[in-house]
Amino acid sequence: MAMEYTVKVAGTAEEREMAYMIRSAVFCGEQKCPFHEEFDGNDNTATHIIGFVDGEPAATIRLRYFAEFVKFERFAVRSEYRGTVITEAAVDFGFDFCRRKGYTKVYGHAQKRLLRFWRRHGFNQTNHPPFHFSDAEYVAVVVEFDPHPEAIRYGADDVVLLRPEGAWHVPGVLEHSMARPAKVVPRERVQRMSA
Repeated sequence: MAMEYTVKVAGTAEEREMAYMIRSAVFCGEQKCPFHEEFDGNDNTATHIIGFVDGEPAATIRLRYFAEFVKFERFAVRSEYRGTVITEAAVDFGFDFCRRKGYTKVYGHAQKRLLRFWRRHGFNQTNHPPFHFSDAEYVAVVVEFDPHPEAIRYGADDVVLLRPEGAWHVPGVLEHSMARPAKVVPRERVQRMSA
């Protein structure tokens, strides 16, 4: 029987907890990374991608944004799902998500032993010297691609910019609120509130 898989932005606290669980199993459990090194303080400022196989959390990627690039981090796939379609689907979703946000460059730190995997996905090793952290050797990698034809840019429809991350094609909750008339706050009340 074929596996059913989905990949999406972890948009709820529960989905983010699932992403953290995958990372805990892979990095802390398998690779013996200390907890405080794996959960380094960057999770609350990042976007988390979560992949499911038959409804079970299976893969995750953390994305952080910089001026000219997105950084792929903490890519993890539970051991029982490695080598399945969820691995490729998560990377592809991450690329498409970044391109929709207008980025054309993804940067990352690849464990040296996994460099072949990242090269298969178009990443090239940079000329930065290799380095190590959390007991593993890493190299910097980067991939560049063409801009997405429907990238969200300045001047995009304001309603689209109100929609949840990664669901820019689906009407959001704030659009439903537009059916109600806007409330007008009396001018004198506005002045009192700003004083």
